[in-house]
Amino acid sequence: MSIPQTNRKINLLQATSINMIDMVGIGPFVVMPFVVAQFNNGLFIWAWIFGAFTAFMDAMIWSELGAKYPLAGGTYNFHRIAFGERGGRLMSFLFVWQTSIQAPLVVASASIGFAQYLTYIVPLELWQQKIVSGSLVILVFILLYRKIETIGKISVIMGSIVVLTILWIIISGLLNQQHPVKFIPTGNESFFTYAFWAAVGQASVKTVYAYLGYYNVCHLGGEIKNPGKNIPRSIFISVFGIATLYLLMNISVMGVMPWESVKADDKYLVSSFMQQLYGTKAGIIVTILILCIAFSSLFAVVLGYSRVPYAAAVDGNFFKPFARLHPVKNFPYVSLLVLCASGFVFSLLFKLSDVISSILAMRIVIQFIGQSAGVSLLRKRFGSKDLPFKMWLFPVPVILSIAIWLFLFFSTGWFALWGSLIAMIGAGVYFLTSRFKGTA
Repeated sequence: MSIPQTNRKINLLQATSINMIDMVGIGPFVVMPFVVAQFNNGLFIWAWIFGAFTAFMDAMIWSELGAKYPLAGGTYNFHRIAFGERGGRLMSFLFVWQTSIQAPLVVASASIGFAQYLTYIVPLELWQQKIVSGSLVILVFILLYRKIETIGKISVIMGSIVVLTILWIIISGLLNQQHPVKFIPTGNESFFTYAFWAAVGQASVKTVYAYLGYYNVCHLGGEIKNPGKNIPRSIFISVFGIATLYLLMNISVMGVMPWESVKADDKYLVSSFMQQLYGTKAGIIVTILILCIAFSSLFAVVLGYSRVPYAAAVDGNFFKPFARLHPVKNFPYVSLLVLCASGFVFSLLFKLSDVISSILAMRIVIQFIGQSAGVSLLRKRFGSKDLPFKMWLFPVPVILSIAIWLFLFFSTGWFALWGSLIAMIGAGVYFLTSRFKGTA
């Protein structure tokens, strides 16, 4: 499959920054209290460890695929190649189908979350929050409507804000520890109980969501310099770096705040933590920095997702206008425009409730499990001799990844039914349109 490539201008530092600012949005700050509240024994840190392990296993699959097929659109092309002519068209269509629903929801959820977190500083009525969330999407669109090399430089600046903010939180907490964070069960507690793993399942749906984004460079594969080396490196640096920061941040914050008093809906936990240590001004400053992180993540999310419909359209599997590149700035401007417009509308219409679980449930089967199967099919068909990056201990990461994703899929509860329904409707649409075109 031949796909015209945009300019390869993004280097390793920029690629890693794009991944990291995608990973660290408003998510880790608002899900932290939810995760803590799922455990009645203080062992919440294991949900973050489980999330990191999940990301690491999946990162090996993304790295092998991304290094071998560095094309715009990421998963779309992986499925198109791995599952053969007929199966590939179906799987790649289903990915674009779920992305067309999920991506604007991700954009909307990030912008709505930003507006809600802003209420820690400025009291806002619901209609005022909608103005903020809609305006945020417009601002992201303006910033992304430019050449990719400029975007890479912006990403490095945003990535620096992300790392420095989390380091400030970590150092502040570690210097003021009041009690240890629990790692090992005590008394009659055990790792080998249904209650523990039920809590891990519920909490890890949120922690895994907080890790997602380590693969964003795969969607920008056609714009990465030396992709055979830089795509895997940027993915693993992102996973290890963010996992370390998340674990230290949890130890830091929850070493000061008593876990017994944390409620699932305590969305200002980190701001309250800084306020307790240094006063109201510190709480406001860290809130502003968290909002900058949330904005940076939204920036990276829109950047990555805007390349997916473009890749499908170039391949003749989506609407032709999405295949257009800007005549001067050389980026898929129609795809970017439609994504931001949809995200803007959704940010005005929807409330931020259970969005994380629904997004994850929609993606697990088609994207994550689909890629695990796809990488195995490609190895069987072409071998591993010419792979720029070979995952370690194959097929162990594939088996573990599929098992973990199935565990998380069922842990989403009724959202698993929602994700399955979206996939089935997409399959129906595909077969109907294919029969109409005479290609089924």
